[in-house]
Amino acid sequence: MRVSVVVPAYNEAARIGAVIGPVLAWGRAHEVVVVDDGSSDGTAEAAAQAGARVVRLERNVGKGGAVARAISETTGDILIFLDADLIGLTPEHLALLLNPVAEGDADMTLGIFSRGRAATDLAQAITPWLSGQRAVRRDTLVGLDAGIARFGLEAALTRYARRAGLRVRQVTLPDLTHVMKEEKMGAVRGVISRLRMYRDILRSLVSRD
Repeated sequence: MRVSVVVPAYNEAARIGAVIGPVLAWGRAHEVVVVDDGSSDGTAEAAAQAGARVVRLERNVGKGGAVARAISETTGDILIFLDADLIGLTPEHLALLLNPVAEGDADMTLGIFSRGRAATDLAQAITPWLSGQRAVRRDTLVGLDAGIARFGLEAALTRYARRAGLRVRQVTLPDLTHVMKEEKMGAVRGVISRLRMYRDILRSLVSRD
C-alpha cells in the first residue's frame, strides 16, 4: 500500500525542512510532495533542498486549492496531510496517523496536539476538526472538491467525511505543536489572517455539496 505525504505551504521557507526531515527519516512514505502555494520567500527551493518533490503554483490559491492539486499529483493509496509549520514532528507521529487507516480500522485519522503548547493544545481541544494533520484513504475522497475552501479546508474535509459516512478516528500526537499566525506575521497581520481563516471556515460549513 503506497503512502503519499502532502504538505501545502505558503511562505514557510524557514520551517518546511523541519517537517520534511522527519517524514523522510520515517521511511514509510513513497513520495513527499510539497505544494508551494505561490510563496515569495523561497519555500519551493527550501523544500526541494530538504528532499521533497515540489509542485509550484504561480499564484496563491489557498490551502484547499493547493491540496486539490496535490491529490491530482500524487499516487498513494493513503494520503497523509501535514501542516508546513509543525514543531516537534517525529516519525512516531506519522505512524500514529497512518496505522489505523493502513490496518483498516478507520477511513480517516485526525491528529490532535497534546503536551505541545498550551495555546495550540487548547485550540485543538475546542475544535479538533480543524486539525491539518490527517491520513485518509484516497478512494474515500471521490467527490470531494478540496478547492471549495481556502483555509477552510479542514472544515470541508470534516463535513465531507460526516456526509460520506467515513470512519474517522482521532489520534493524539504528543509533544507536537505549530507556529501560530501571530508569531509569523506579527500581532496585527496575524489577527487579520486568523479572521480571514475563520471566514473561510464558516463558508465551508454552510456551503452545499
